[in-house]
Amino acid sequence: MTRDIRIGFANSVGNTPLIEIESLSAATGCTILGKAEFLNPGGSVKDRAALFMVLEAEKAGLLKAGGTIVEGTAGNTGIGLSLVANARGYRSVIVMPSNQSQEKIDLLRTLGAEVELATPAPFSSPDNYYHVARRRAEEIENAFWANQFENLSNSDAHYYTTAPEIWRQTGGELDGIVMSSGTGGTIGGVTAYLKEQNSQISTYLIDPTGSGLYSYITTGEFKAEGNSITEGIGINRATANFNRARLDGAFQGTDQQVIEMSQYLLKHDGLFVGSSAALNVVGAVKLAHKLGKGHTIATILCDGGGRYQSRMYNPEWLAEKGLTPVAKGLEFIDD
Repeated sequence: MTRDIRIGFANSVGNTPLIEIESLSAATGCTILGKAEFLNPGGSVKDRAALFMVLEAEKAGLLKAGGTIVEGTAGNTGIGLSLVANARGYRSVIVMPSNQSQEKIDLLRTLGAEVELATPAPFSSPDNYYHVARRRAEEIENAFWANQFENLSNSDAHYYTTAPEIWRQTGGELDGIVMSSGTGGTIGGVTAYLKEQNSQISTYLIDPTGSGLYSYITTGEFKAEGNSITEGIGINRATANFNRARLDGAFQGTDQQVIEMSQYLLKHDGLFVGSSAALNVVGAVKLAHKLGKGHTIATILCDGGGRYQSRMYNPEWLAEKGLTPVAKGLEFIDD
């Protein structure tokens, strides 16, 4: 009998299942697939980027024994980096906006990270968490700033692992893929690879309100309106990672659609997902409507719902935000 053992944290990242979301396949007449990235050891798709960034930094001599990994993050990349740091003997310092979920803040501290909370500020402000993290890395001796937004090891992780897995798991029978973007790593790496395999695959962005990417893809200019409860996605600039993306178009999704879809997936498919995953699935249904019946469409289930229980699964919090779910089916999806 052949043994099947993965050695350590690094070899446990990736090779996640591609799950057919049966209720949505039945409702749309398409095959709707979700890449179950919440099953990574750190609980999210960001484990891939965290591992690649650290391994590449080691190869380049940017991260040395006893060093410190510093990053600005909405939470999930920080969680992945903290676990990689623990496994490889580094210290981790994580700067994140103070308006992120308490679950992620608490988890980071449990993992041993030094967490600094930054008051939410626009990217143009020196107080934005991204700039605070850069300064912290400059202040700490033997520190490596991961810089996930501009570090191409981020999108490399998805070009070399996530996308080939999807291609293999579908047997190359894939008509469309859709996902949201924050750093641009996943969408950049995945769409670049898949377009190389088959240029006819429809590749789409799904963007939350408050982000400028939808406008950028559809008009060529960044324009954002409103805000969103989603965490870790949406941005008003094109990062180096996002610039690798090969996209055919974009959709926009609302907070109400995110909440309705999260409840729909939980009730109909037993999938307990976070806000970005729920938005991605909204995008998958929109793309199914656009392409018509009989197509195979994939998306990314970025993380699980446990990191958002106090918010998007909390009836009182939802009521305060005017987001109480009311849908009976998929009537909340518009095209």
